[in-house]
Amino acid sequence: MDTVTREARRAPDARVRWFGLWDSYFVTCYLVTTGLVFTSAVPQTGRLVAIGALTLVVPWYAGIGRPLMLRHERDRRNAVFAGGLFGLFGLATAVDLTSAFALFALVPMLMMSLDTRPAVVAGVLGNLVPVTMLWLQGGATAPLMLFVLLASLLGIALSVLLGLWIKRVVRQNREHAELIEELRRNREQVARLSHQAGISAERERLAREIHDTLAQSLTSIISLVQAADAEVEGAPAVARKHLALVGRMAKESLAEARSFVADRTPASLRESSLAQALRRQADGLAAQTGLLARFAVEGDERPLPMAVNVVLLRAAQEAGTNVRKHAEARAVDLVLRYGEGHVGLHVTDDGKGFDAAKAERGAAQGGPDGPGGGDEVGGGEDGGFGLRGMAARLAEIGGAMSVVSEPGAGTVVEVKVPLDGAAGRPEGPSAPRPEAAERRTEAAHEGR
Repeated sequence: MDTVTREARRAPDARVRWFGLWDSYFVTCYLVTTGLVFTSAVPQTGRLVAIGALTLVVPWYAGIGRPLMLRHERDRRNAVFAGGLFGLFGLATAVDLTSAFALFALVPMLMMSLDTRPAVVAGVLGNLVPVTMLWLQGGATAPLMLFVLLASLLGIALSVLLGLWIKRVVRQNREHAELIEELRRNREQVARLSHQAGISAERERLAREIHDTLAQSLTSIISLVQAADAEVEGAPAVARKHLALVGRMAKESLAEARSFVADRTPASLRESSLAQALRRQADGLAAQTGLLARFAVEGDERPLPMAVNVVLLRAAQEAGTNVRKHAEARAVDLVLRYGEGHVGLHVTDDGKGFDAAKAERGAAQGGPDGPGGGDEVGGGEDGGFGLRGMAARLAEIGGAMSVVSEPGAGTVVEVKVPLDGAAGRPEGPSAPRPEAAERRTEAAHEGR
C-alpha cells in the first residue's frame, strides 16, 4: 500500500487519538477540581451545588461539545455550547471560588469550539469571574483581592497563549488532513490516467504487430491464391508452387501470431540471427513476386539488443510490403550495415517512386500523403499506418528513418539505430537468451 493511502487512512485515526488525550486531560481537571471543592471550607450545600454544576459539564461536553470540536464548521450550536459551559462554570464559582480551577479545562474547550477572537474574549471573561465573585461577596481583605487579581491576570495571559497554540495545532491538523486528501485524489487520478495510457499503448503495440505480421502475410496469401487460381489450368506446377508458398506463409504467420500474443521473441529471430532473418525475408519476397531481391551485410556482424533486432526486422518487412504493393519494381536491395556505434538498414528499389517532398508536407499536416500514406509509402487499405508505425518503433529506441524518392527514380528507405542508447543486452544465436531476456523482447514497443 502506498504512503499517501496510509497517511489518508491514518489522519482521522490520529485526530481521534489526539482527542483521546484531551479527554484524559479533561477528566483529570474535573477530578482535581471536584476534589478541591469537596475539601473546601464552604458549607456543605454550597459544595454540593458547585460539584453538581461541575458534574453537569461532563455530559454537556460529551453530548454537545465534543462532536462540535471534531467538526471544522462553526454554527449556532458552538455558541450555545460555549454559553452553557460558561453558565455552569459561573454557577460553580459563585458558590465556591475553588471551582475556578476548572478554568484549566474551560479555556481549552472555549478555544476549540469558537473562533479565535470570541474564544479569547470568553477566556478573558472566564478568568475575571473569580475576582468578580470575590468582590461581589465582600469581606475579602486587600491582600487576598490583590492575589486573586494577579492570578486572574496570569490566567488571562496563559489562556490567550494556550488558546492561540491550540488554534494553531488544530489549523495545522486540518490543513494536513486536507493536503493528504488532495494527494489521495491526485494519486487516484494519476493511477487512472496511467491505466488509460497503458491500455492505449498496448492497443498501439498490438496494432503494429498485427499490421507488420498478420495483415502483411494475409495480403501476400491473397495475392498468391489469386496467382495460383490463374495458373491452375494452364500451369498446374506453377499453381502448386504458389500454394506451397501459401502454406509456408500461413505457418509463419501462425507462429508470429503466437509470439506476439505471448509477448516473446518473433519466431524468425528465435533460432537465427538478424542477418539470416533478413535474408529469408528477401528470398520470400523474390519467391512471392518474382522480383530480383538481393541481400547483403556490410561491416562486422555482431549480436544486437533484441529490441533493435525486432525493429529492423519489422522495418524490412514493411519496406518489402510497400515494394510489393506499390513500387512496380523489378529489383530491390536490402543492405544491413554495421557501423561504429550504430546499425542501419537500407532498402532500395528501382520502382516508379513518388514525390517525397509532397509526402513530407502531407505528413506534417496529418494527411494521407505523409510517411506511410501516398503511392509507395503504405497508402491504400493500410490507411497510412505502415511507415508511421515504423517511425514510432524507431523513435522508441532512439532510431531514425528517412525516405528518399522521386517520381520515376525509385525509392530508398534508410533506417539507423544508435547502439549506445539501445535498450537491452546483446542477444542472438551466439549469445545466451535466458527466459528473463525473452520477457524483455519488444520492450521498447510497450510504451516504456
